Amino acid sequence: MKNYEIERKYLIREAPDLSSCSYHEIEQAYLCTEPVVRVRRQDEEYYLTYKAKGNMIREEYNLPLTKEAYLHLREKADGRLISKRRYLIPFGEYTIELDEFFEPVPGLRLAEVEFPSEETANAFTAPDWFGEEVTNSPEYHNSNLSKL
Repeated sequence: MKNYEIERKYLIREAPDLSSCSYHEIEQAYLCTEPVVRVRRQDEEYYLTYKAKGNMIREEYNLPLTKEAYLHLREKADGRLISKRRYLIPFGEYTIELDEFFEPVPGLRLAEVEFPSEETANAFTAPDWFGEEVTNSPEYHNSNLSKL
């Protein structure tokens, strides 16, 4: 069975009040960027992820890692370590994942919304506080940001 991620991504100039939102502390490193092979620490959980090429629709697989395996693989990163806080913002039937980056682009804010189908993704109307859509801009893929 194939796993797919269907999401749209936006630049955020001014975020809404996030004080009541839950969040995750994320650190991730890329072992390879074509195809994307990533290791991630999200709070105290660890993953190895494979992502195929694509923009709005991408094949994706996540495998759990131990902390020790994560730390070992993180040292083999190709590029810079990414550090960010991911806020979870309820928005109707969706959850907006707003990332505020600490490294390698301090202050960069990107919002992603995941969808169950291409049709729902195409029908989505972003809230007014979203900025430019960058779904089809590879320079905003985290794997490319790690090369800065």
